[in-house]
Amino acid sequence: MKFVLAPDSFKESMTAKEVCIAMKNGIQKVIPNAQIIAVPMADGGEGTTDSLVDATNGRKYQINVTGPLNQKVSAYYGISGDGQTAIIEMAQASGLSYVAKSKRTPETILKTTTYGTGELINAALKHNVKKIIIGLGGSSTNDGGAGMAQALGVKFFDQNHHEITQKLAGGALDQIANIDLSSINPRIKDTKFLLASDVTNPLTGPNGASSVFGPQKGADNTTVKILDQNLSHYAQVIEQTIDKNVAQISGSGAAGGLGAGLIAFTNASIHPGVQLIAQETKLEAKIKKADYVFTGEGGTDFQTKFGKTPFGVAKIAQKYHVPVISLAGYLGQGIDQLYDEGFTAIFGILAKAEDIEQALKDGPTNVTRTTENVVRLIVQK
Repeated sequence: MKFVLAPDSFKESMTAKEVCIAMKNGIQKVIPNAQIIAVPMADGGEGTTDSLVDATNGRKYQINVTGPLNQKVSAYYGISGDGQTAIIEMAQASGLSYVAKSKRTPETILKTTTYGTGELINAALKHNVKKIIIGLGGSSTNDGGAGMAQALGVKFFDQNHHEITQKLAGGALDQIANIDLSSINPRIKDTKFLLASDVTNPLTGPNGASSVFGPQKGADNTTVKILDQNLSHYAQVIEQTIDKNVAQISGSGAAGGLGAGLIAFTNASIHPGVQLIAQETKLEAKIKKADYVFTGEGGTDFQTKFGKTPFGVAKIAQKYHVPVISLAGYLGQGIDQLYDEGFTAIFGILAKAEDIEQALKDGPTNVTRTTENVVRLIVQK
C-alpha cells in the first residue's frame, strides 16, 4: 500500500518534516512494509524554506542581515539539493516578529525597511542559482520593496539629484525622484524569481498594501493615507523611469508592497503559495500513484479553504480520486465545507484536554497515535 504524506508544519510544535516522520511512524505500526513518500509542504509563509530544503535534501545557510528597524538579525535561506534553487522567506529578515507588539505604532511602520531581504537575495545569488523562490508572508514593512532594491544595488535619487543613502522605508518614499538600475546585482538578470503569496491585493488604493495590511502593523488612519500616497508616488516614479506599471498588479501589495518592488526590479512573477510548493516538489506526480494521502496543519477551520496547504493537497488528490486524511492540532468552525473539496476525513490529534504548551510538546506523539488509528480503520476496510 502506498501513502503520500504532505502536511504543513504545526506552528510552534513540529516542522512539516517532523510531522511526516510522526505520520510514518503511525503507518508503520500497522503496515510495516508500506511504501511511504514524504513531501514536507508549506504555503509560502513560515516554514517554506524548511519544507523545500527538507523535500529536496538541500541545505540552510545562516547569516546576519539588517532587520526591519535597522538592527542586526540572524536569518537563514535555503539552497535546494540540486543547487539550482534558493528559497527565502522575507519574514526571516523583515518580519513582524522583529517588532515588539508595544512598538507596532504609526511612527514605527513609517521606518521599517526590507533592506535585509535584499541582503538575503544577494547571499543566495552567490550560489549561482537559476531560480529564487521568495515567500512573502509575515512582513513588518510598507516600503514597496525599496529597501530591498537598495541592497541589490538600485540607486534612488531625490529631486536635487542627491542619492538617498539612508535605508528606505515607507515614510520616505515621497523623497524619490529618480531611479538608477545600472549598479544592480548583475546575477539578477539571469535568475528567475517566483513569489509565493496568496495575497491578491494591489500596491495602492482602498484594497492596497497600506489600507488593508497597514493597521495590523501599527498604522492609524492618518498614517495609512501617508503610506498609500507614498506608495503611489513610488509607483509613478517606477513607471516614469523604468517603464513598469506596478500599482494595480494583482499581488503587488503583498508584504507591504515587496511584491511590487520585486516585479519592478527583477523578472518576478507571483504564484499561489501552495501551488508553487507543490510544483517544486512534484507533488502531483507522487499523489496520482498513491492509495492514500495524509496531510495536516496546526489548526483546520473555514480559513483552510483559502489557500492553506491541506486544501491545496486535497484538490490535487481529488483529481485522481485518491482519499485524503487530514490531521490538525485543533478543529474549528466550517470544516464541513471541506468534505466537498477532496477531503475524505479530518481528525483532531489531541487525546485529552491539556494546556497549550503540553499539547505543542506532545505533537509528534499525538500525530503518530492518530495516524495509527486511522490506518487501522483503513486495513479493516
